[in-house]
Amino acid sequence: VQLVESGGGTVQPGGSLKLSCVGSGFTFTSAAMAWVRQAPGSGPEHVAVINSMGKNVYYPDSVKDRFIISRDNDKNTLYLQMYNLQPEDTARYTCAAGTGDDFRGVDLRSFFKWRGQGALVTVSS
Repeated sequence: VQLVESGGGTVQPGGSLKLSCVGSGFTFTSAAMAWVRQAPGSGPEHVAVINSMGKNVYYPDSVKDRFIISRDNDKNTLYLQMYNLQPEDTARYTCAAGTGDDFRGVDLRSFFKWRGQGALVTVSS
């Protein structure tokens, strides 16, 4: 399994950024996918989750109405569009692949067992 993220960078508060992740080495169309972020000194947080067909999504309250997860199964690519970024969004954002096609009712940490190297997002003025 290989997951390669791109699109990280530095943005001012209130700005936007879009991350991409290309997956290979597994059946992308059969895997639920997620974006997981981790800030220094904090544990991982699943900030966006999507099932294999893109019909079910989940966001925690911390990013709801600001982040949008999507996928293009024809391109084996996962996206995360982030709006109104704030300093507390600063973290390394990692793309993760699940062990099944849907994430409902599972423990997210154990379900999304494959991860990429991540893309650093810094929100600073």
